[in-house]
Parts: sequence; structure tokens; C-alpha cells
Amino acid sequence: MSHQQANEVPGSNLLLGVGGGIAAYKSVDLVRRLKERGAEVRVVMTEAATGFVAPLTFQAVSGQPVRTTLLDPAAEAGMGHIELARWADLLLIAPATADLLARLAHGIADDLLTTLALATEAELVLAPAMNQAMWRHPATQANMETLRGRGARILGPGQGEQACGDVGPGRMLEPVQIADAILARADGPLDAVRVLMTAGPTREPVDPVRFLGNRSSGRMGYALAEALVGLGAEVALVTGPTALPAPPVAELVRVESALEMHAAVMSRASGCDLFIGAAAVADYRPVEPAGRKIKKDAGELSIRLVRNPDILAEVAALSPGPFTVGFAAETDRVIAYARGKLEKKGLDLIAANQVGGERGGFESQDNALTVLWDGGSRELPMMTKTRLARELAVLIAERYGERHAASA
Repeated sequence: MSHQQANEVPGSNLLLGVGGGIAAYKSVDLVRRLKERGAEVRVVMTEAATGFVAPLTFQAVSGQPVRTTLLDPAAEAGMGHIELARWADLLLIAPATADLLARLAHGIADDLLTTLALATEAELVLAPAMNQAMWRHPATQANMETLRGRGARILGPGQGEQACGDVGPGRMLEPVQIADAILARADGPLDAVRVLMTAGPTREPVDPVRFLGNRSSGRMGYALAEALVGLGAEVALVTGPTALPAPPVAELVRVESALEMHAAVMSRASGCDLFIGAAAVADYRPVEPAGRKIKKDAGELSIRLVRNPDILAEVAALSPGPFTVGFAAETDRVIAYARGKLEKKGLDLIAANQVGGERGGFESQDNALTVLWDGGSRELPMMTKTRLARELAVLIAERYGERHAASA
């Protein structure tokens, strides 16, 4: 019998790797959060990590011996690192420093933790933590793409003030976020439901320098993705360009244009149970983007545009198709336009909001929604987008559950 069959919580034999960064202090609380959710946790520390937190601290909170070296005579008498690799249902590395990510990406096994990453068949989950400049460096981003391509799941990083005084992406997610992302409680209303969603804007190239875009920040979509994870959903997020830190989703796909978003969604749509189109997808794109930068020679400039594919309508038209949720951002006649979109595209649910006002809408921290479905509606008043996302996620789960109960 496998570990996952033997335990109620998938990934309940959890091996936590702790890298050598200041965020290692958060990993002490992370052990507690994981144990609260039913996991048995064993800790492996890099040598650098022991300079930030003593192994005894992790031993006290985990209730298990902590391993720090590969060539430990007591443990290696029975090939201990191989047994540890086989024991794990899931290998979580938090914090995953820039150095650790580089070694993992290149298959280097020069200490216990990187050796375990090669020796185990368990899922690999990484919670990056580093200075914002290190995170943005092309080498780090290339390493991340390599690891994603091999199936590693990336949680974060978050954004904000860092220990060095910088502000930007690179903070390790909070322990409760990480624990919820990988050990969502089995009684969540969307437990094991496969959610595919889009977020953020698209950029339609005019020339190598310019693009047609919109003012969407992606904040609402990202907050909704995180809220759905908290309800137990397995979320794949296809996102346009944003400055936001990645939410703790199972798969993150970054795209630029509407055509790229369309391809990413349609290649995954048949495998999802629930689709949410939260992205502000450009309706039109230039027919022929210029190969060189357009110079400002003429007094006027005309650009021919062509319609982009309607991603939301195409997903809703699939047979059998997923439960489909759309968004409508309107400047006027919000309810009328949203109701028309709901019916015309054959959606199960639509969340409508007014843009262009003094509060709410694009680039704002707050928003309000009117949620419509066939035969019903609900008002979600002005509040922060984070709180609004949680309430919307619960409503989506409620409607999704009711449809499935009716089908059964």
C-alpha cells in the first residue's frame, strides 16, 4: 500500500528541505502548520541553513531527528538517504534559495538535500526566497523555467519589504499559505476539483516596442486563484503580464498575447472541471505587427485590427464542457450587458463590475461585484479584492456543487 493510500491527507509523509536564507525562521512555523493539517514532517537542512536556525529547533517542533549531512555514518550504514527518499510522498523546499534552485536545475547532488531531490520520486514543491534582484536575474528565471518544465510546483514568491531593506518580489510565502496550498483540507468544498482560470491583461504587439493593452492589474484574478486553492481546488492559472507575485497554484502559465492565452487555455480545457475567465483579454489585435519600430513621421497613423478568439465562449461551448464562469467589466448598463453575455455565451455564472468610477475596477485595491446566473443573482458590496475573492470563491463553489448535485 502506498503512503498516499495509507494516510488521509495526500502528501502526509512530507520531507521539508530548509535552505540557507533568513526565511528559514519561517520554516519552523511551517512545520507546525503542516502537522496541524495531518502531515508527518521530517526535516533536512543544508549546512548554510544551520547558521540561521539550530537543528534542535526543528527537532523540537517536528518530533523527528533532523538530518544535515549526506555522509552521516549512523544513518548511511543502511543507505539512509535512499530510505528517506522513498519515505517521502512530497518534498517541499522552503526556503528555496537562488543557490539551491541553481543546483536543483542542473542536477547537482553535492549535499543531502540536493541528493534527495534526485533520489526521490515524490512531487517536488519549491517556495523561493531571496533578494528581489536575485529573483529577477535571468539566470534565476531560467532555472525556474527548467524546474517548472520538469514538473516542479512553485509557490510564490511573495512581494514586499525584505530583510535587506529592498522592496519587491522574493519573500517566501507565509507558512499558512504554503501549508494550505499543498495540504488543503479534504473536506474543502472544491476538494480535488480541477480549476483552469485566466487572469491579468493581454498585450497585442503593434511593433517590437509598442503594444495594445488595458489597465487590468490581475489583482482580482490572482486573489481568486489563491482563494480557490484554499477551498481545496487544484488550480492551473494562465496569466497575462502582471507585477504581482505568483499565487500558490498547481500550475502557472505566463503568456503575453490573446492568441498565446487562447492556445494555453484550449490545450488544457478538456481536462478541467471548472473554468474561470478572469483575464481582461483584448478583443482585437493588429493584423500585421510591424517588424521594426514605427517612426513618428506622419501626422496620422492607422492600424488595422482583427478580432481575437473568444476564449470564454469557446470553453463554454465544449461538449462535455466545464462549469464556466465569466467576468464583465462595464462602464454603464452593467447588469444588462452582463446578463446578455451570460446568455449569449452559455455561461453558468458571471461576475460583473463597474469600471471607470471613483472606487473599484482596474488598478484598485477594492471592488464590488454583482454575480448573475440563470434564475438568480447576488450582490457582493465594495470591499478589498482579497476579501471579495474569498466570498466569490465560496459562491462559485456553492453554484458548482448545486449543479453537480442536480446532475447526479
